[in-house]
Amino acid sequence: MVTSREWQLVRRPRGWPTHEDFRLVDTEVPEPGEGEVLVRNLVMSVDPYMRGRMNDAKSYAAPYQLEQPMYGGAVGRVESSAVPGVEPGTVVRHGLGWREWAIVPKRQIEVVEPAADGVPPSAYLGVLGMPGLTAWVGVYDIAEVRPGETLFVSAAAGAVGSIVGQLAKLSGLRVVGSAGTPEKVQWLLDAGFDAAFDYHDGDVTDLLGKAAPEGIDCYFDNVGADHLRAALAHLNPFGRIAARGMIAAYNESVAGPDNLFFVVGKKLTMRGFIVSDHAHREPAFRRHVAPLLASGQLQYAETHRRGIESALDALLDVLHGGKHTGKMVVDL
Repeated sequence: MVTSREWQLVRRPRGWPTHEDFRLVDTEVPEPGEGEVLVRNLVMSVDPYMRGRMNDAKSYAAPYQLEQPMYGGAVGRVESSAVPGVEPGTVVRHGLGWREWAIVPKRQIEVVEPAADGVPPSAYLGVLGMPGLTAWVGVYDIAEVRPGETLFVSAAAGAVGSIVGQLAKLSGLRVVGSAGTPEKVQWLLDAGFDAAFDYHDGDVTDLLGKAAPEGIDCYFDNVGADHLRAALAHLNPFGRIAARGMIAAYNESVAGPDNLFFVVGKKLTMRGFIVSDHAHREPAFRRHVAPLLASGQLQYAETHRRGIESALDALLDVLHGGKHTGKMVVDL
């Protein structure tokens, strides 16, 4: 057995999570049984969707169980294996993060090759992982972007939004993004966005109007609330909305937009999506995005925290926003 530390949810948050809702515990991890591998996690993912799994409510993903280990994406090294063909030393991606060591069934492991792809292991949790696939599916399959159009993406400096904007730009669109600090706005401009604004600088509807005076044709929604309202106000006829997340409402009750009538009057299309329903698109996504990374045409940002003890504060920072750019990961 090896000794490991893991995060557990001990009570379900009401509103914003606090430290008292979690605990970091020591546990013993046995040798793997038949069809399992023992993985020492190298890096783990921190994502906004984890807030929804803290609620005991029916959703697209099962909720975290109280006093049981939390989970999320991770990349680690196989230390012991009872799976033929998966040797110790193999680097794998799996869904049992939020712990230092994990027993992972064969069906849940995916072998990755950071050295061959020329990326760090953390990239498989971000630009080459779930956030990257979310961005790619939303841009091409949901929003169905077209050259010459204008796309607006909220939370544009996040793990998903930053890739959304760059993919749209590379596809011939004019791209506008919102972010929460001047530093993030500058990062977006440096990454090729045509315009960007800090949503703290005024009314989002007014700010978007100045950034996109001829309106927008596509909106990639990560925020909801005032950002969705602004997009509805400035969408051109037959515009499309790809609704991936509405982080403004994850921790507190937020009123919906009061201008939904634009959906009818402008003949808009709004479609929500969950990336797990589009897993079959990953091969096409990887074939498209990997060369863009290799050539330097696609940039990505990561914010790293060190040690499993830092994971909870990293999650709280992601939920509150403002303290990270791009993908938040914890190095173990």
